Amino acid sequence: MGAREGAMTGIDMAALERALDLLPGQYRGPAGVAGVVKDGQIVARRAWGYADMATRLPMTAALRMPLCSISKQMTCALLLDLFEQPEDLAPLLPDLLPRFRGVLPGIAQLCHNQSGLRDYWALTVLQGAAPEGRFTLEDGLALLATAEEGHFAPGACYSYSNGNFRLLAELIARATGRDFGALLEDRILRRAGMPTARLAADTRDRIDGVIGYEGNDEVGFLPARSAISWTGDAGVVASLDDMLAWERHIDATRDDPAGLYRRISAPVTFADGAPAPYAYGLRRYRHAGHEVTGHGGGIRGFCSFRLHVADARLSVVVIFNHEASAMRAAEGLMTAALRGPAPAAPVAAHGWGGLWLDDENGLFLRCTDTAEGVRLHYAVSPVMLRPLDDRHAEAPGLALRREGEEMVMERRAENLTVRARPLVPLDRADADDIAGRYHAPGIGAALEIVARDGAAYIGFDGMLGQGPMERMYPLARDLWSVTSRRAMDAAPPGEWTLCIHRAETGEVTGLTLGCWLARAIRYHRDGRAMSLPHPP
Repeated sequence: MGAREGAMTGIDMAALERALDLLPGQYRGPAGVAGVVKDGQIVARRAWGYADMATRLPMTAALRMPLCSISKQMTCALLLDLFEQPEDLAPLLPDLLPRFRGVLPGIAQLCHNQSGLRDYWALTVLQGAAPEGRFTLEDGLALLATAEEGHFAPGACYSYSNGNFRLLAELIARATGRDFGALLEDRILRRAGMPTARLAADTRDRIDGVIGYEGNDEVGFLPARSAISWTGDAGVVASLDDMLAWERHIDATRDDPAGLYRRISAPVTFADGAPAPYAYGLRRYRHAGHEVTGHGGGIRGFCSFRLHVADARLSVVVIFNHEASAMRAAEGLMTAALRGPAPAAPVAAHGWGGLWLDDENGLFLRCTDTAEGVRLHYAVSPVMLRPLDDRHAEAPGLALRREGEEMVMERRAENLTVRARPLVPLDRADADDIAGRYHAPGIGAALEIVARDGAAYIGFDGMLGQGPMERMYPLARDLWSVTSRRAMDAAPPGEWTLCIHRAETGEVTGLTLGCWLARAIRYHRDGRAMSLPHPP
């Protein structure tokens, strides 16, 4: 399927065609689809590869795949379509968060990822989930109901939390007395001209025979196994043709003040008045000199991304049935179509390597010098920053600067500044005295640390069962990294920071464990109350 014949004002069709031709080789995997809408018209529509490698089912633009977190903007559009104000649903929220102490987040703060709630998919790791285990809609509500506190006061910062949108779906269903999926189809998907799109919450269902794949060319591709249920945060399935209709609907309603995409694209702020680049399930950012709204996501075996450039009336959609970056692919098509500037040449980093601790969030920060820049490990996945000089480095929405031995990180998109202190890295550490069982009353879960001939392992137990053992690696004195490369959700939460706490006598009393999506969870050692933190 090729691009429409003929020239299009304001778009470089030749460059777009070349970029489309390169996608299967640049983002290697079983199959993918991509499409572009300009001025309300479809100008490119591609599908390549196989929806099911074993049965040799070709991928087409009519086959449905999970939209993953693109579903979030549709959840928010439904909320605004049904209710005059998001806060109309606020009286229903306490029943869903019965253990929460302090001020509950507002409904709009759920939409904007400003709630401060820990991400419930990250917490499945600590609750003993098997990566391919069953997880029902009821399990999701039960896990969300364990929340006693958040990362920060509602409205203060940004933190991605799938649970925010799971709560929104439940609130909408309870307020209307109707099935969320039926409402979404009737009031959003069909009105946008998406005839086959629907909510398919259970990932065990193979819609249209399409298989999602894990792996890469080095290890091969295997069918992804998943048995989890999503609604609100993900769950919508749609074909490329459905999604191009969504983009055309956005263009057709662009001048309507009551248009839902215009409403969910409106600017919002944090509680302190600072502009917030994420709202109503949409990220707002600049790329190739243009203001962009968009979102993507992944569930096991699939990756999706869509973006809209209002000033150019351009939309791009990319969906893979494997886990390559649909975001980079979509942005590449946008850049080609709009004759965007070529990416700046990388700048090698020197003298940035080191390890620091963000005490406030309980997370380590590690920098590595590379030929492409400063590689930063802190949040879900590594980020590459461009060094400006020997004390400053930047990436979109992110800046690092050296102040003496401290590392200061400004995460502008999250309205957060982190000051991290330097640590002395360790290559090895004895785990014998930290081995044992620990409990986290705040989430109703436990863990066990095991030391075996110089190696350390950790296993989690909770409402979802007994999870697999994970490796632990020493970072600094009483500071460990716990890898979590596979989890129920995709992408997994990444590395966790484990900080050991000791009494003045040196006896281990407890620990804190966290990752960017679920920070600073306190555990006490069996038979001991949790002591005040004793820094490593």
